[in-house]
Amino acid sequence: MTLAVNSSATRGRLAAAPTEEQAAQLRLLLDERRTGYSLEAPFYTDPGIFAADMRGIFGRHWLFAASLAEIPEPGDYVTVDYGPYSLIVLRTDEGVNVLHNVCRHRGARVLPERTGSTGNLVCGYHSWTYAPDGDLIHASSPGETDFDPACFALKKAHGRVVAGLVFVCLADEPPADFDEVAAVFEPYLAPHEIASARVAYQQDIIEEGNWKLVMENNRECYHCDGHPELACSLFPTWGLSEGIVPPHLEDVWNRNVEAEDALRGRCTRYGLPFEVVEELDTRVTGIRISREPLDGAGESFSATGRRLSKKLLGDLRDFRLGRCSMHLQPNSWFHLLSDHVITFAAFPINEHQTLVRTTWLVADDAVEGVDYDVDALTHTWKQTNLQDKDFVEMCQQGASSPAYEPGPYMKSEYQVEAFIHWYTQRMREHVA
Repeated sequence: MTLAVNSSATRGRLAAAPTEEQAAQLRLLLDERRTGYSLEAPFYTDPGIFAADMRGIFGRHWLFAASLAEIPEPGDYVTVDYGPYSLIVLRTDEGVNVLHNVCRHRGARVLPERTGSTGNLVCGYHSWTYAPDGDLIHASSPGETDFDPACFALKKAHGRVVAGLVFVCLADEPPADFDEVAAVFEPYLAPHEIASARVAYQQDIIEEGNWKLVMENNRECYHCDGHPELACSLFPTWGLSEGIVPPHLEDVWNRNVEAEDALRGRCTRYGLPFEVVEELDTRVTGIRISREPLDGAGESFSATGRRLSKKLLGDLRDFRLGRCSMHLQPNSWFHLLSDHVITFAAFPINEHQTLVRTTWLVADDAVEGVDYDVDALTHTWKQTNLQDKDFVEMCQQGASSPAYEPGPYMKSEYQVEAFIHWYTQRMREHVA
């Protein structure tokens, strides 16, 4: 059973609202989902379900968009796309405004560039001009006598800045539990002072895979043997627990336990939270956050585990603080180290393509070529991202085969199950 859409006209209507028959089909697929198994193929391949995802997930929940380091000065902006939605995230003197990137005249993209700096926002089509808060302040309209500019401001979305990270929400009423989740993760992130960091590098990759496959791949380390660069510093036992560690990883597991004890001692000394908070599928805004050790020297994502930047972030006083790792449903994950921060965001394009954006942040006073080498800084995760791209695309190709059927998640993939459980819960609520 699918929600396949055969014509572009029907696809456009479905983006607005599904028919009752399509909604019933989606409810049936959700109800038939077998716990502990991957989703049926249409969830990864069907344009109708992708359109439903854009309404039910990306149209209703808080989404990571960017960090303040990407828009450091008033007038700086980034544009971000979630499927059919395009948003302007604009830094102002007062904070951040989030506006739909759709001119109120003829619907042109107001700011077609991905990033830049602006005063007022001027649409390049007919020069309709908007203030930073979205109000229409100029529209050349000769002969018009009853035209009221106040009726044609840019549409707004919700925006929140927490610990230097910018989140957006397209819903009229955003999920209320975001305040609770922000209160959980802000103490972990605050010492890194992301708002005072600067961008060292940004990588955009288009993966030929559904956004859910991108997130599933990120939520487990069962495949981490395929990440040789990352395995130098990230313990490949991540996601395992005592009793399910395979024999060939027992030595690594013991080393990880020792490193974890040492890290907890340092965190206690510096007053840094380190406990695992895991609420991936037990709340509307799913989260997992913890501070975990790294292998080797325990400082950063390098071949030896040594630091990759000479400058500590924020008010941190020790390079040996492992990584603070955070997952947020539905589209982001983060690694915060003493010497740099990496943010990851998934931006769905269509049912079989996802843009993955990775941004490396360093201390504001870190000088490229003096305090860090950008190639060394980015090497591990550049390679890991390309390897993950291949894995995701292999899964997309498989899901498109008539021979595909859902397979079981292993015990170490429990976070994948949590993500899919969260997704199916949210979509059931959407189509109820």
